[in-house]
Amino acid sequence: MSKILLLVFLATGLVARAADKPNFIIIFTDDQGYGDLGCFGSTKIKTPHIDRLAKEGRKFTNFMVASPVCSPSRAALLTGCYPKRVSMHQHVLFPSSKKGLNPEEHTIADHLQGQGYATACFGKWHLGHHPETLPQQNGFDTYLGIPYSNDMNHPDNKGKPKGGHGGMDALWADPQSTLTKWNTPLMENEKIIEVPVDQRTVTRRYTDKSIEFIKTNKDKPFFLYLPHSMPHIPLYVPDGVRDPNPLNAYTNVIEHIDAEVGRIANLLRELKLTENTYLIFTTDNGPWLQFKHHGGSAGPLREGKGTTFEGGQRVPCVMWAPGRIPAGTTCDALCGTIDLLPTIASLTKTPLPADKKIDGIDISNLLTGSDKSPRNEFLYYTSQGALEGIRQGNYKLLIKKGRRPRKAPKNQALPKAQVMLFDLEADLGEKNNLAEKNPELVAKLGIRMKELDAEITKNQRQPWLKK
Repeated sequence: MSKILLLVFLATGLVARAADKPNFIIIFTDDQGYGDLGCFGSTKIKTPHIDRLAKEGRKFTNFMVASPVCSPSRAALLTGCYPKRVSMHQHVLFPSSKKGLNPEEHTIADHLQGQGYATACFGKWHLGHHPETLPQQNGFDTYLGIPYSNDMNHPDNKGKPKGGHGGMDALWADPQSTLTKWNTPLMENEKIIEVPVDQRTVTRRYTDKSIEFIKTNKDKPFFLYLPHSMPHIPLYVPDGVRDPNPLNAYTNVIEHIDAEVGRIANLLRELKLTENTYLIFTTDNGPWLQFKHHGGSAGPLREGKGTTFEGGQRVPCVMWAPGRIPAGTTCDALCGTIDLLPTIASLTKTPLPADKKIDGIDISNLLTGSDKSPRNEFLYYTSQGALEGIRQGNYKLLIKKGRRPRKAPKNQALPKAQVMLFDLEADLGEKNNLAEKNPELVAKLGIRMKELDAEITKNQRQPWLKK
């Protein structure tokens, strides 16, 4: 009898530990628009696997990224900070960049690795390509991927093919161009293993590595960060699934990503890991609209990548954890990628370092069905890191500084700043400027955003810099 009781006790302890240490998977696409999933309203792009995750999980319609471009957005996701706090706010990194995310920062991977999690990053990093700034210096046990954007060349970013949507049409018509027109590297841990990488295969190769990682670590807690290189241009898919019509290139790429997401979800079902795994699918910023059919759609939102309008920073998000996240539900409450680190800390019942102030807030209540977010404010910084706006409740204030025309004399006065106030609940497309009718609210929000930014500026931490 005592042996039976001991076995029951041990089994109960294992279950309790498993419940305290759930697995986490973050799938992070690149430049995917708010309207580019079936479950977010797309009628052209078919995404049955992600749609199923939404049907079995929760869709977040008010989910924000902290920058409208790649590097700052990724820094925010991993550190739970506005990019300015960690000095990663001034646009994206290039092969010539001599800075990166400071390894002294505390990332999601650091947090989980410290609890005994197996951690892996397979995909686009874009937080520094120097050895001191790569994933293994930021909490990941292993890494495979492109160290920056897939339209950047090793070692100096020179010799790239013609750009624009016309240039992308030519590349799509010639799948071999991934090997003849580009010099984009693939890294494994800290070494370049292929130059150029065959971009037709990277989406699938990232998934293959993810599947191998999950199988290897199915009996212990794991964190998988899967930041796909696409649909950032140039677009490529495996020859076997390619639609030769360039007008369908973007659709083709998203549908390929969806199929690869399906492979991961099906593996979790097969291994019976669904009830102990949180899978989060989202993207780094809005669609690159200037590339037309090689870029996505912001759906009902205004503008896209590179702007502080909602189309640049409100992104599609699906969270899936059967038995933990209520199925078939939608959350319209304000939240975002900067909230993932404190939320994961809460879900694992572990404290964050007291000496690293962050901007994220624990939103674990939203994952269990609540519609009341602890977040009521959100700051908007431009792609260059300048403060431009604030969201408070349903109201959003943007103050866009006037810009002198390129050919204008330097002594010509700058145009007046454009002040815009929107009620996002009534005007999701940001068409109706309420600023003139609400000067007191404009003033109040303007003071508040400067107050919040002043604190961040005062306590700004340094990036890693090459000496």
